[in-house]
Amino acid sequence: MKRALVIIPTYNELENIQNIVPDILSRDERLQVLVVDDNSPDGTGDAVRAMMDGSDDRIHLLEREKKMGLGTAYVAGFKYAIAQGYDYVFEMDADFSHDPGTLPRFLEAIEEYDLVLGSRYIQGVNVVNWPMKRLLLSYFANQYTRIVTGLPVRDATGGFKCFRVEVLKAIDLDQVRSNGYSFQIEMSFKAWKKGYRIHEIPIIFMDRRVGISKMSKKIVREAVTMVWRLRFQSMLGKIS
Repeated sequence: MKRALVIIPTYNELENIQNIVPDILSRDERLQVLVVDDNSPDGTGDAVRAMMDGSDDRIHLLEREKKMGLGTAYVAGFKYAIAQGYDYVFEMDADFSHDPGTLPRFLEAIEEYDLVLGSRYIQGVNVVNWPMKRLLLSYFANQYTRIVTGLPVRDATGGFKCFRVEVLKAIDLDQVRSNGYSFQIEMSFKAWKKGYRIHEIPIIFMDRRVGISKMSKKIVREAVTMVWRLRFQSMLGKIS
């Protein structure tokens, strides 16, 4: 049976993590969870260890010394998945903005494609409870990304996605430079430039139930400049 690892980066997600992990595991027996925790002061890591002590060998924890960012958390998770021999690797938020009920649809689609993206914009605009300012920022950021890079997807910045592990092996993870939401663009762009098949499935994005958003002006600036860097690297044949 093929195994799929759902990577969840966390920083102060205690209330969410205790609910989302069992929800994920209930969706399909092939699913396992890796929580990459950045030494959360609220005890997120302790909560995951408590779940692991319940003899559930489908729950794993990777702890880091301090808050180091989304991109590096995913890269650490990708390397873990490759080393442990998983077949499919998910990115997913801890805060229920990504519906665990969608996971079986990802597993179905990844049988035919190499990278499956959960898209908020493939069928209109499917975002719930976001302020209009943030919704417009997200929507036009994706339009901007598509125009500058040529990446043929509607939702390049979304963080709900599934890779075949072969895609991650083909990308030089040590050369991934983005650490905010632009990380999502960089990974999808590199997969596309290497010829992998990308497919979008519609999702409904719900704003987080509890906790605080990690969005910042620094993250936005990184995304604005990074798409041009990707374009120029591609033109020079330096995508790795």
